[in-house]
Amino acid sequence: MDKLSKKDVSQKSKLKFRYNRWLVKNVPFYFFAGALAIAYIANGHYADKMIRKIATTEKNLKELEFEYKIVKRDVIFRSKESELARAVEPLGLYPLLQPPVLIKDTIK
Repeated sequence: MDKLSKKDVSQKSKLKFRYNRWLVKNVPFYFFAGALAIAYIANGHYADKMIRKIATTEKNLKELEFEYKIVKRDVIFRSKESELARAVEPLGLYPLLQPPVLIKDTIK
C-alpha cells in the first residue's frame, strides 16, 4: 500500500505540474481576453455617453427650430405693408396716395 500511495501522489503531482504549465502557457490569452472585456465595457460606456449627448443635442435643436419659427413669423408679420405703414407713421412717413412719377431721359 505504501507503493500505491506514493504512485498516486506522484501521478497527482505530475498532473498538477502539467495543469500549472498549461495555465502559465495560456497567460497571454488571459491578458488578451481581459483586454477585450475592458474594451467591451469601455465601448458600452462610450455608447451610453454618446446617446445622452445626442439626446441633448436633439433637444437643443428642437428649441432652436421653435425659436427660428417664431422669429420668422414675426419678420413676415412686420414686413407686411400695413404693419410697415403703422411702424413708420410716428416718423412722419405716410404711404403714397398717387403712383410715383416716372422720369424719362430725353437726351439720347
